[in-house]
Amino acid sequence: MTKLEWIRTAAVTPVLKVGNTEFNINKIIRCIKEADNEEAAIIVLPELCITGYTCGDLFFQEILYQKQLDGLRKIALETKEIEGIVILGFYLRIENRLFNCAALLQKGQIKGIVPKFFLMNSGNFNESRWFTAGFEITGYKKTIFLLDQEVPFGNLLFQDSEIGLTLGIDICLDSPLPISPGSHLCLAGAHILCSPSASHELVGKSNHRRNQIIQKSRENICGYIYASSGVHESTTDLVYSGHCIIGENGHLLGESPQLPWENTITYSDIDYGKIRYKRAFMHDFQQSRDLYSDPSLFQPVALNPLPQLKDFFSLKRTYSKTPFIPESKEQAEENCREAFNIQSTALAKRIAHINAKKLVLGISGGLDSTLALLVAVQALKILNRKAADIIAITMPGFGTTKKTLGNALTIMKLLRTEIREIPISESVLQHFSDISHDPQIHNEVYENSQARERTQILMDIANKEKGLQLGTGDLSERALGWCTFNGDHMGMYNVNGGVPKTLIRVMIKWFIDYKLKGTEEDKSFSSDNSLLASTLQDILDTPISPELFPPDAKGNITQRTEDTLGPYLLHDFFLYHTLRSGVPPKKLLAMGIITFKDEFDQSTIKKWLGEFYRRFFSQQFKRNCSPDGPKVGTVGLSPRSDWQMPSDGDVNIWLQEL
Repeated sequence: MTKLEWIRTAAVTPVLKVGNTEFNINKIIRCIKEADNEEAAIIVLPELCITGYTCGDLFFQEILYQKQLDGLRKIALETKEIEGIVILGFYLRIENRLFNCAALLQKGQIKGIVPKFFLMNSGNFNESRWFTAGFEITGYKKTIFLLDQEVPFGNLLFQDSEIGLTLGIDICLDSPLPISPGSHLCLAGAHILCSPSASHELVGKSNHRRNQIIQKSRENICGYIYASSGVHESTTDLVYSGHCIIGENGHLLGESPQLPWENTITYSDIDYGKIRYKRAFMHDFQQSRDLYSDPSLFQPVALNPLPQLKDFFSLKRTYSKTPFIPESKEQAEENCREAFNIQSTALAKRIAHINAKKLVLGISGGLDSTLALLVAVQALKILNRKAADIIAITMPGFGTTKKTLGNALTIMKLLRTEIREIPISESVLQHFSDISHDPQIHNEVYENSQARERTQILMDIANKEKGLQLGTGDLSERALGWCTFNGDHMGMYNVNGGVPKTLIRVMIKWFIDYKLKGTEEDKSFSSDNSLLASTLQDILDTPISPELFPPDAKGNITQRTEDTLGPYLLHDFFLYHTLRSGVPPKKLLAMGIITFKDEFDQSTIKKWLGEFYRRFFSQQFKRNCSPDGPKVGTVGLSPRSDWQMPSDGDVNIWLQEL
């Protein structure tokens, strides 16, 4: 698992008794060993968890101070055989002042101690009554002698050089500040922030806390492990949350239930390889470091190599099967609305800029051309123009079925476009005769001749009508090169080029549910929204096919794209993680296996991942001369901006690793 760059993390809230260090130590040790048994390499416990955060003036009692140090020693000894690290809160007396601190333990040693830099002194809190802010001492105090060893102290970065992972500790209130110690730690190199905390619960605060931590992980491009003390703190005035949260680069990986009564351990596996990729990909992260951070202020502390997961099947995190589509129904609907508006607005701008008199596009009765037609109608509505300015052309050929032709003609009629039906069979047969191709041989010549004939018709009509010819190919087809070069690969403007196939399906379903019915229905969109909705649903239910090979004896489609190309569900998953996170083949295969284990066997996933790499590399020459079109989501393949790659890049090292 070393090369897969996932690391198991655990955020822990143990049961405690305020001031009873012996009881607390036993609970802490039990939780640590349980987390270790689950292969956790990074275990984070709450702030001041050995004594309890709510001890108040008891912090000044010598017996409590000494007992918690004895407890720290016992925890260190009990974790001597543990390969991972433990981060927990305690307090430390230095030069007659008390400091709220976190210690990092590994293999029975205290590797480093970090003080809390900013104290809570508002509302219900008065931490400065007992403690001193860490920044008052870290300027001159770099080590501390504790438990018979000299320990690094202050601004620390904990580094596992073997796996290339750096950790930082950011205690409680240090995290929500405008410029927090955690932000500086990340700019200095920390990939994961560990936050021992003591946060009380109020109505609505758990949502605020969660959002705050997730936002911090997004801003700092980091992993975040947050562990708060819980309900067994003193409830004199407040109830403490016991909220444990694990986040990664703006995503929630795991969290505890609200106000847990028993010992609680929240697990997840942070992908620090993705964090490193994103920081390297985003040049402004390094620029921010150069402008606003001074890494020389931080002491590096070497860690022993952290344990790696033995088996990726035990991964304690999940990946969406459809990463281009949010899992939240509400967010998915909003994304569809925004994508449709982006496409429509972009097209309206292009129409207005070139003063196009007409829009020209081919309608096959398939998903892509259907979405493009809906977008075209909406673009003209933005410009206060009628759908009659769209010349919608269906061009039946050797493989066109009655079903798809009928659906194409129906939606064109309902949307009130100009309708033209131009059969291509005779002209393609003439072309076969011209180039001496036997029409009984159903090869690439047979397929591509039809695609190029259709594109020629569309472009020539656009020229004749002073119009703009719309390409309809989607992002998934761009990635895989599933288009005929200078055929359906081309267009004068392509509104679908930023939309993957899996999202196109969802967008058409959204259009049915929200534009053609319900409270948001646009009653003027078509002449019969109900019939348009049922026709669009029939298009959704039709197998994806270029319809270039003749249908069977019953008139059914014989050529199914996914039989040849592989499932778009898999390819969109591969595409997203390759471009967004730079995931290497071995890891992407593992992600695919655990994500689709209920749908595809391992050999199938590996087969189509190999196909994805071969096509993605070999088809760049088509992408390098693709038409303009709007980017819709976070992944794009425009050769002018998002993805610049040589057409003759060699795929071999990707396939060899796979």
